Amino acid sequence: MKIGILGTGHIGTTLTQRLSAAGHDVKVANSRGPESIGPGVLAAGGRTVLAAEAVIDVDVEVVILSVPLHRLPQLAPLLTGLPSGTVVIDTSNYYPQRDGRIEAIEAGQVESLWVAEQLGRPVVKAWDAIGSHSFAAKGKPAGSPDRIAIPVAADDDQDRVVGMALVEDTGFDAFDAGPLAQSWRQQPGSPCYCTDLTLDEMREQWAAADARRSPKRRDLAVAAIQERVGDATTNPDAEYGMRLNRTLFI
Repeated sequence: MKIGILGTGHIGTTLTQRLSAAGHDVKVANSRGPESIGPGVLAAGGRTVLAAEAVIDVDVEVVILSVPLHRLPQLAPLLTGLPSGTVVIDTSNYYPQRDGRIEAIEAGQVESLWVAEQLGRPVVKAWDAIGSHSFAAKGKPAGSPDRIAIPVAADDDQDRVVGMALVEDTGFDAFDAGPLAQSWRQQPGSPCYCTDLTLDEMREQWAAADARRSPKRRDLAVAAIQERVGDATTNPDAEYGMRLNRTLFI
């Protein structure tokens, strides 16, 4: 598939590497320009382009947005020319401490519904419920008994199928998470968020998620990380975040 990726943070970098290695034609861009993207990002064959070039190709089939959630409204103009059949996948998450005051989400709106509203088009929610270290280091071949699962939500069934196929291509089991209205179950604070669950475990914890408790659990996790590393944006050591989330969320 022809894929454009916007964002070269931890998740965007791994997406570029894994999807290129799986044989997809990947173009990647960030807000700083092609010259800022190091060779490691392109080790499996991705190409650097300007942000607009990642999405203006009429043949692009999938656009993946891997940027902080508060920046997504700024990308809406870039997406206006995309064909209606292009699948747009969002990987972001909302943290009040990092993303500022986004009223609609603070009032309880599901993150992915807010994103679709800001972008003015349907989206798929994927790769938002796995930590960057686990995503980079824990992918396994299909059929591995302890393969980690990643939930994929979308209102359009075919879009969800595309998202799930790409998740499988990155080395993880894809869990059909249904429509976007249910994607709160993969947001921070949910037992499905960054807890490295297998497919069977994901099904169980998906059903057990509690929308009222998840924001409180999310904020407890952030407070614990802030106490450990000093701020709300620095990632803790590789396994600490996952162990903390398992303790607080499950």
